[in-house]
Amino acid sequence: MKPRITNRQGFTLIELLLYLAIASVILLSVSVFLSLILQSRVKNQTIAEVEQQGLEAMHAITQTIRNSSSVTVPIVGGSSVTLILAVPLPEKSPTVFDLSGGALRIIEGANGAVVLTNNRVTISNLSFTNLSSTSSKDIIRVQFILKHLNPGSRNEYDYQKKFYGSAERR
Repeated sequence: MKPRITNRQGFTLIELLLYLAIASVILLSVSVFLSLILQSRVKNQTIAEVEQQGLEAMHAITQTIRNSSSVTVPIVGGSSVTLILAVPLPEKSPTVFDLSGGALRIIEGANGAVVLTNNRVTISNLSFTNLSSTSSKDIIRVQFILKHLNPGSRNEYDYQKKFYGSAERR
């Protein structure tokens, strides 16, 4: 009797379904992992943008206060949403910091307003407080909340931070 040679080519239906199920699970896992990585990257970029914009705005305000000749608004012991400074350069005096439409602006002398923050963030609760006494140099406390805009209400774009700072006129 001659031995039978079986010629098996291809896969059975069970093997094929098993391979498809394993491949589907692997692809689903990879796509979920990549989605989480992208959301994390966007969240980190959002945080970095708010931090950078806030620090740059605070630096611009405090440096201008330090280099100013005098503080016009707010008065000693008072608070204001606008800061008006007399500066040594006549073409830049007065220098005004204020809030317009959620953006921080600086107006130097007769020049037009320059926006210090970009259109992806908004500032609220801007406050300048004159902490000085009549016998000391002007000390101004600055505080504001900077929030990243989130028109789609997505979690990764939801971030805000409160910034505090102060500067003494030299």
